[in-house]
Amino acid sequence: MHLNVEIKARCNNPDRIRSILREQDAEEIGLDHQIDTYFRVNSGRLKLREGNIENSLIQYHRPDQAGPKTSEVTLYQSQPGSSLKEALINALGIKVIVDKKREIYFIDNVKFHLDTVQGLGSFVEIEAIDYDGTLGIDYLQEQCAHYMNLFDLSPASLLKQSYSDMVKL
Repeated sequence: MHLNVEIKARCNNPDRIRSILREQDAEEIGLDHQIDTYFRVNSGRLKLREGNIENSLIQYHRPDQAGPKTSEVTLYQSQPGSSLKEALINALGIKVIVDKKREIYFIDNVKFHLDTVQGLGSFVEIEAIDYDGTLGIDYLQEQCAHYMNLFDLSPASLLKQSYSDMVKL
């Protein structure tokens, strides 16, 4: 399990954010077409991410609030084409499916996403990640706030919800 502090915001100008990331010498991982299948669970969220870069089963707890949110995340690297999805569908049922194109960037422990979500539009995400418990929540919050300011994200652009809450099955 690891700790994240993250924000998600509407993004009317992805080219501007992309330019800032490149000016900051962000490592550009690439463009991933991701299908996130969310399953019906009693607590938190459980999704299977299927992409050409990232493939994982992700279980997390995160409050629905605008601004930086703290998440506890358990990640399992899955194999494309395995029977995992079928087993989860049969056991839990599908809550919703989110189809998105995601540009992925990194600066140190901070991961950035420029997302185009089918039916919803364009978004930016900032995830400050503490993989091993050495950075602490205060540092992660500072990092998140720094990039929110750098990108000039207005409070009105911040989302409370997950894409899964915004998409209809």
